[in-house]
Amino acid sequence: MQREAAKPTRRSLLLLAGAALAIPRALHAGQHPPLNVGVLEFGTVGWEIETIRRLGLDTAAGVQVTATRLASNDAARIAFLGGGVDVIVTDLLWAARMRAEGRNLVFLPFSATEGALMVPPASAIAGVADLAAKAVGVAGGALDKNWLLLQAYARRKADLDLARAARPAFGAPPLLSQKLEDGELDAALLYWNFCARLEAKGYRRIIGADEITRSFGIAGPIAFIGYAFAERVVAGRPDAIRAFAAASRQAKQVLASQDEAWTALRPLMQADDEATYQTLKRRFVEGIPGRAIGDEQADAAQLYALLAELGGEKLVGAAKTLPDGLYWTGT
Repeated sequence: MQREAAKPTRRSLLLLAGAALAIPRALHAGQHPPLNVGVLEFGTVGWEIETIRRLGLDTAAGVQVTATRLASNDAARIAFLGGGVDVIVTDLLWAARMRAEGRNLVFLPFSATEGALMVPPASAIAGVADLAAKAVGVAGGALDKNWLLLQAYARRKADLDLARAARPAFGAPPLLSQKLEDGELDAALLYWNFCARLEAKGYRRIIGADEITRSFGIAGPIAFIGYAFAERVVAGRPDAIRAFAAASRQAKQVLASQDEAWTALRPLMQADDEATYQTLKRRFVEGIPGRAIGDEQADAAQLYALLAELGGEKLVGAAKTLPDGLYWTGT
């Protein structure tokens, strides 16, 4: 025979109420779903996310961060647009295009470290004028922003039409990097982490994307890579974005000031030797954004207009200017 459940007394109800009032606010905040960040399997953003999670910087700021490993940039964008992840790291042009098309996403700068034109240690190439008739690898395709800017720079500085005068070869960065090492290419325009790995082997930087942008009147470094937050997060969880931005800043400060913080990251970095490890660290830290958002946005708008002119609608879509409200300002 089952016993009848005991009726709660006035005293027990008061005790339960007092216990509920004593629950920390942080626990109530934990009822919100985690902020799910899409991370490429071997991408540099994984270094920062790992630092945030390992040190508990997310929970200290008031948000829980989880990571979903993705195979490629295309996979990350598909997951982002389909609602599979809340945040990805992407380039400014794609984020701007999505916002211009009506998606209310926002962009938070992640890194101002840019790619460069690399050549072998003994190469006779000393500048863009020497690229005539040379085989030049280009990561990212014919509409890659660095390739468009390099072409514009070559026309201004050397009266050289690189698309015709050189022999461009488009492909994935790992393949182009290997072909440069094998001697099948004379030069390669690569993303910064591939440049860093080559630099550690003695390869030379002819010109970096940051130097090219300054030649067009850009005042300071632009973070062309950043976190994009989905519109559902922008509309429903602005506090989560604010907390994530705080955790991101703290992680960068740790990585910029504490060498020991990198020890836990070394397995993720795929650095086969000390020179590669140190070069990757240095280039990452150099790219930590430190400019006021207003200054960053003003320079980005100027460069965006130039890229819209160079690449047209195929590159930026219908928007000829940087969309209003793209940058996360903390409000």
